[in-house]
Amino acid sequence: MTTTAGETVQPARRVRIRLGALGPLVALLLLMVLGAILNDHFLSVTNMANIVARASFIGIIAIGATFVITSGGIDLSVGSMSAFTAGMIIIIVNSLVPSLGPGWGAVGIGILAGLAIGALGGAANGILVTAGRIEPFIVTLGSLGIFRALITFLANGGTLNLNFQASDTYSPLYSGNLLWIPVPIIIFAGVAIVAEIAMRRTTFGRHIAAIGSNEQVARYSAIKVDRVRLMTYMLQGLLVGLAAVLYVPKFGSANSSTAVLWELQAIAAVIIGGTTLRGGFGRIWGTVVGVIILELIGNILNLQSFISPYLNQAFQGAIIIIAVLLQRSRKTTT
Repeated sequence: MTTTAGETVQPARRVRIRLGALGPLVALLLLMVLGAILNDHFLSVTNMANIVARASFIGIIAIGATFVITSGGIDLSVGSMSAFTAGMIIIIVNSLVPSLGPGWGAVGIGILAGLAIGALGGAANGILVTAGRIEPFIVTLGSLGIFRALITFLANGGTLNLNFQASDTYSPLYSGNLLWIPVPIIIFAGVAIVAEIAMRRTTFGRHIAAIGSNEQVARYSAIKVDRVRLMTYMLQGLLVGLAAVLYVPKFGSANSSTAVLWELQAIAAVIIGGTTLRGGFGRIWGTVVGVIILELIGNILNLQSFISPYLNQAFQGAIIIIAVLLQRSRKTTT
């Protein structure tokens, strides 16, 4: 009887888990059907490519946020850090143009500097969380204000603009294609694939999940909790730098309003994708789907007229609340 009961219960649990995992994909499919009904051009290759390319900024950042949230942390500074990093890239490239010219020498150094600045910003957050023993919410809320103030100071309250000649060199990194696929999509896909492997197939990913599930048990299991957690914040900062590297060639400028509320979109994408807000379980591919869902919502609001596109952020906020409520109800029923 015990064996028979086990055989009947386990398949049911597997079905329930699979249906939960399919939730983001079902939502994505329904949104695509809705968009196709509202506009004939919604499913065109051009529109779909534009949606994914625009989602690449938030998508890359949200992938980093998936690691941080899975470990039981959170980073509210990613938007202001992106703005600061983009501003620094512009300043560095502009300062190098007179000596190196507007070619890939100056642009390449600016890109490497942007990645380094992002990683250092993430490391600063991580050190304050691990060595300073300060709650991640407080640390990153404070650094949010610091980075936003720094970009405002650097721009002197105005806007930093990339050198026009350097912009011509730099722009293909966003507007260019490789085998007819936009470069941002290729970079986004590459980051997602590497991150999925790291989360699912490496010791690092397993340690992140263990720390998020129960930090004390992870410490008793000889996991270097502080080191792993610091690495998640550094990874988040590095991916923020990568997003800024892609942002600069598209807009060619940075100011105090750059990347406002990107942290809201990144967290929303992570939660929509099925990552547990309290930590312990992360789903990279779900985050990718979540980012595209958010971009689809914005695109649908822009293509039709019966709901204002200015309500996009209201939809994102509501989605976060609903997703967390669904996670709690799922835990209650199980």
